Amino acid sequence: MSGRTTGSDEPAPPPTADPGEPGEDPKRFLRELPVLIVLALVLAIVIKTLLVQAFYIPSESMLPTLQVGDRVLVNRLAYRLGDIERFDVIVFSDPNPPPAADRGIVGRFVHWLGEGTGIAKPAEEDFIKRVIALPGETWEIREGRVYVNGRQLDEPYLVGPADTRDFGPGTVPEGSLFVLGDNRLHSCDSRFAPDESGICRGLGYVPEDDVIGQAFVIVWPPSDMGWLH
Repeated sequence: MSGRTTGSDEPAPPPTADPGEPGEDPKRFLRELPVLIVLALVLAIVIKTLLVQAFYIPSESMLPTLQVGDRVLVNRLAYRLGDIERFDVIVFSDPNPPPAADRGIVGRFVHWLGEGTGIAKPAEEDFIKRVIALPGETWEIREGRVYVNGRQLDEPYLVGPADTRDFGPGTVPEGSLFVLGDNRLHSCDSRFAPDESGICRGLGYVPEDDVIGQAFVIVWPPSDMGWLH
């Protein structure tokens, strides 16, 4: 028998850990956790900025359609793919915002990031109302009844004591909307000028460029869940 050693006689290399062993999973997860958190934040901001945004109902102006504390989802793509229509319930930014302090480039980015993740309050106040008259249309309110282009609107969503005050007539400027709250007795909307005092700070006509999207469903609380009409 020869004294030479064959390949099969060579000592085997020491065993290596199986990357799939359970003991390795926690370490790998901890290493990947920061990346997962960043990706989740980016995804949340993209969804909120481009697709769907949650909106909290802060006042009684849309009763009984929307209760104080309800949360609705707003379709931000609705008016990129279609036109604003009468009776749509829309969310829009303040058409007459107060002067904002300059935060600088870094401050604006940090606030944008916080706003996108829901941590920071939006720099400008948002409102939710119902579209009543479109660009170029004439409107008038007589004894609580709304007329657009001379025809009375059917408004089945109005419930409770009627607001019998008269407003108008007026014509909606091009590129703007005439909006009202469903709770006409307690809504500061397009009936009132932005600088009007003693009653409420009105909105005046709302530029279409300020529209964030269409509110389409109530998601909270469960007792109020349902589609908006």
